[in-house]
Amino acid sequence: MTRLILLDRDGVINYDSPHYIKDVDEWVPIPGAIDAVAALKRGGYMVAVCSNQSGVGRGLLTMPALKGIHAKLHALLRERGVSLDVLDYCPHHPDEGCDCRKPRPGMLIRTMQALGVDPEETLFVGDAIRDVEAALAAGCRPVLVRSAGGAAVEAEARQLGVDWIEDDLAAVARTLLEDDPC
Repeated sequence: MTRLILLDRDGVINYDSPHYIKDVDEWVPIPGAIDAVAALKRGGYMVAVCSNQSGVGRGLLTMPALKGIHAKLHALLRERGVSLDVLDYCPHHPDEGCDCRKPRPGMLIRTMQALGVDPEETLFVGDAIRDVEAALAAGCRPVLVRSAGGAAVEAEARQLGVDWIEDDLAAVARTLLEDDPC
């Protein structure tokens, strides 16, 4: 039974940009995503965000800007009467070789441990192959959404064994709340 829903941020909760989301004005939620998080929380699931934010390590995004973006996300969820269980991110440059940057599973494992949830009880919703690879490496079930880059990598994700693909986070929430497929 699924207890924890881990979410990538950019491309799942908000629109992504090839130039990075660098400030609060560039952070725009995908329609239905905030309500989907709220519905999942009200449905009894723990919900956490695990997001690569290498813009920090690349010098494109300041920590105050990242905190402002996350404050906006938290405020939108508070307006709906819910909050995230964890919001974790990897600020490192890809060349740093950290264990938390997806596709490595460190961030996902750390979040599951913090919440006391086993991988078998966890889904990771992402829009990129690195998200799928991180989920598989962490032992949790990957879910691919097409809302950003997911459509372009759907065939590759299927080859890696992904059997749950939806258009967006709202569709994932509807499926979970109607009948948990796990």
